[in-house]
Amino acid sequence: MNHPVPSTIMRRVQRPPALGHLLAGLLMAAFAALAPLAALAQAATPQTGAGPQALRDRYQALGAQLEHNVFGRKLALQSNEAADRLSGDIYAVIDHPFGDVARALQQPGVWCDILMLHLNTKHCAVQGGGKDTTVAVAVGRKFDQPLDSAQRIAFGYRVAAATSDYLDVRLDAAQGPMSTRNYRIVLEATPIEGRQTFIHLGYAYAYGTAARLAMKGYLATLGSDKIGFTTLPATGDGSGKPTPIGGVRGVVERNTMRYYLAIDSYLDAPATGQLDQRLAQWFDATERYAPQLHEVERSDYLQMKRAEFQRMASGTP
Repeated sequence: MNHPVPSTIMRRVQRPPALGHLLAGLLMAAFAALAPLAALAQAATPQTGAGPQALRDRYQALGAQLEHNVFGRKLALQSNEAADRLSGDIYAVIDHPFGDVARALQQPGVWCDILMLHLNTKHCAVQGGGKDTTVAVAVGRKFDQPLDSAQRIAFGYRVAAATSDYLDVRLDAAQGPMSTRNYRIVLEATPIEGRQTFIHLGYAYAYGTAARLAMKGYLATLGSDKIGFTTLPATGDGSGKPTPIGGVRGVVERNTMRYYLAIDSYLDAPATGQLDQRLAQWFDATERYAPQLHEVERSDYLQMKRAEFQRMASGTP
């Protein structure tokens, strides 16, 4: 699906260094990144609803924002920074019937196909079964690299609810690389009019000293010009112009958007034989938000991902 993006969000792109981008790409408790927290510290938790009615109420409340925004699609994005934790939430209307969405997204193997679209995901495998199902992910740099140099995150996977009008899927990881922890992904979906589906993707993670220092160094250097999607009000610096958000909130907004686009791209091309279409669609979708999301050239992305999916299909651990 093509979604035009107004020129107001087109800004200069600055590519981040490998370490900062690795941290930025680490998956929330799958889909996130970043000195351990105290044992009693509160886990980072994305916003969650209380079931189908709460999600439909959210849809109604966001009506104007879904229709009028800078994204060129029915989408609302929120981010939050608190002490030692970050979260991002996307609410969006997708052009797929709820039944198709629910059947796909409650399968753990589908989540591997989705997460693999992200630049930093190098490998994914479903392990165990039932209540012990794990989605094991290897994450690394934005170019091809051996798996033994990637970092591993094991997400516990569960379907919290699956009814005729509501889906709630959770992925959680207690530990991640470089003192990151409490990764959480929440996917909620409910049917709406026009054979469409309203979804909520919540992504959150907690981080400590090592990750904070690494990210601070990245944001102070080559990552200083990287921006998110939220626009801050004009300040008193004389420019009189709104300012796009940066810093760690920019990081979490960029990666939440990448994962949402991965879900949308998968649902548009779910068959095994549609992998090339899926890869091309994800890359093209991210390029519509190039100031925030551009990192590599199209040919490099396609070549890298084809090789990584082939490696994953071969069963290489």
